[in-house]
Amino acid sequence: MAFYDNFLDDSHRLTRQTCRRFAEKEIAPHAFEWEEAGAFPRELFNKAGAEGLLGIGFDEALGGSGGDALHMVMLIEGMMRGESTGVAIGLWSCGIALPPIVQSKDAALIERIVLPTLKGETISALGVTEPGTGSDVANVRTRARREGDEYVISGAKTFITSGVRADFLTALVRTGGEGHGGLSFIVIEMDRAGVSVSRSLKKTGWWASDTGELAFDEVRVPASNLVGPEGSAFVTLMRNFQTERLALAAYGAVTAEIALEEAKKYAKERQAFGRSLSGFQVTRHKLVDMATKVMAAITAVYQVAARMAAGETCLAEVSMAKNLAAETAVEVTYDAVQIHGGMGYMRETLVERLSRDARVLPIGGGTQEIMKEIAAKALGF
Repeated sequence: MAFYDNFLDDSHRLTRQTCRRFAEKEIAPHAFEWEEAGAFPRELFNKAGAEGLLGIGFDEALGGSGGDALHMVMLIEGMMRGESTGVAIGLWSCGIALPPIVQSKDAALIERIVLPTLKGETISALGVTEPGTGSDVANVRTRARREGDEYVISGAKTFITSGVRADFLTALVRTGGEGHGGLSFIVIEMDRAGVSVSRSLKKTGWWASDTGELAFDEVRVPASNLVGPEGSAFVTLMRNFQTERLALAAYGAVTAEIALEEAKKYAKERQAFGRSLSGFQVTRHKLVDMATKVMAAITAVYQVAARMAAGETCLAEVSMAKNLAAETAVEVTYDAVQIHGGMGYMRETLVERLSRDARVLPIGGGTQEIMKEIAAKALGF
């Protein structure tokens, strides 16, 4: 919808166009197959890296393609035209795994981890959530104890995007005492002795994105794998969450937009009682309600992204945008399935897939309740 474009410049539009062209060529023709298989080929990382897509939002000096928060939103909008949120999410796992390393300015880790991941040669994942912790990240129990020139790591992580086949994990671990002050990030090479994938998790949606539960049994890594100073991870993580939540808001908004497009198309084509579904006032009004919600969600996402691109801290705003976009995705995909009727319940239809994928958005990256609490504190309520 053209009225959103006043937030964008030509470079943003070009990013969206480039990503969409890639997604329509490399992902969409295989989306159903990869969703059913629960995975997409590793070589897709190579192709996306070669096109510079994995580097969007990362400085060119780091091997990235440059860009700001709005470019990241454009990346998501474009990649979602591959018709598989799971593939888009899986390819973008570097977007949450690499920023802590980049922010540390550790040249050796950047050379060894960041550069090959942005090229699509390796896969990086972020390991934060643990069984029993959920949104309570300050209660992380995975322990890393210092022994000479090594850290010895024991514990577990769960719900880890790309965790099954990642080469590197940026893991949140406890190097000190209780609370957020004792937390650090450490890079764990996934082929080290003592690292195991406990299981590949089966999810309601995002089927093509591998999601792993990981275990660490006295895993030894060099002390040089520490990301930044000991005890510095919590502040870095909070900054990382800002970007992740904006991304999830963007996924929600574009999920709803695509569902609206599919519902509009089907309503014009499907005949019932001698006319198209769009010939009935009740259908037209439902579509208008859906379009209104989509307009609000996309506008919120773009506005917050523009402010973040300008260097503003938007704790309340990004939390509210994520909640709005997530709710919009759930509601609009529900209505899209309803308009499709029986076909909307069939796995061959895009709206069925989108409706499953939307359900995680009010949970992932921080639940709705956590988002409201963050916003309340930031707004002084």
